[in-house]
Amino acid sequence: MRIACLQFAPKVGDLENNLNRADAVLNRTDPMALDELDLLVLPELAFTGYNFSSLHEITPFLEHAGSGISSLWARTTALKYNCTVSVGYPEMVNLSKKWPTGPEYYNSVIVVNGDGETVANYRKTFLYPTDETWALEGEGFFHEKIPELGSTVMGICMDINPYKFEAPWNAFEFGIHVLKVKANLVIISMAWMTLEEGPIFSRMPQEPDLVSLTYWVQRLEPLIREERDEEITVVFCNRSGIEDDALYCGTSAVIGIKSGEVLVYGILGRGNKELLVVDTDKPPHAKLVQK
Repeated sequence: MRIACLQFAPKVGDLENNLNRADAVLNRTDPMALDELDLLVLPELAFTGYNFSSLHEITPFLEHAGSGISSLWARTTALKYNCTVSVGYPEMVNLSKKWPTGPEYYNSVIVVNGDGETVANYRKTFLYPTDETWALEGEGFFHEKIPELGSTVMGICMDINPYKFEAPWNAFEFGIHVLKVKANLVIISMAWMTLEEGPIFSRMPQEPDLVSLTYWVQRLEPLIREERDEEITVVFCNRSGIEDDALYCGTSAVIGIKSGEVLVYGILGRGNKELLVVDTDKPPHAKLVQK
């Protein structure tokens, strides 16, 4: 499977320029790399930015599933490259038919296939404190068989953590879900931050943040322990850049988990603004080893 992660640095509330930033990454990518893509993944809240402080602040950027600017971009891009596209966006659900119930708001991901059809819409289940200022919890982790992709699980950033950071570490809610539904593909859109000091962290923009990558893999420990013969492909699509006091750690990666090993097909640096393209039918570049 040919998979691409579009890692870039959107600014909160800067919608038009964020769209241009994403397009610029694609436009400067070698066209040969974009040939015969199966899947293109973008980060969490890709075009709105992430670090909103309230429902009032994010309200101008809320979208209905399938009809907002994120859906339009996904549809246009999916048709252009004849691939499936996944984009994170802030969703508004109109419940006027259930009056007097008001609208609901979710941190969501929409998936559009190569024919421009919406094939999935997932709502984040485990909310980070920033999400809780405006969004509701989704109804549970996603799983569907998506044509061209197979048995697919989707998550958004905090979904891989213990619930509210209060559940036991070894509850592994997300990882166990992946095993239970026997997924072959896991797509995780992220706006993952580092706790390191900005000036120190940003000195090496081309270097992956291996502390964060190791943590993400640790949260999928049940998949490694299972030692399945069939490979599970995991896509971590994170963003880079800074929003106020939030410093994002980039490090988008595509890994495979098979027979207890973690295979690395490709990885970006912490500050990169570029497209990672991998082919999981080819040998991996490395293995991730826990010392």
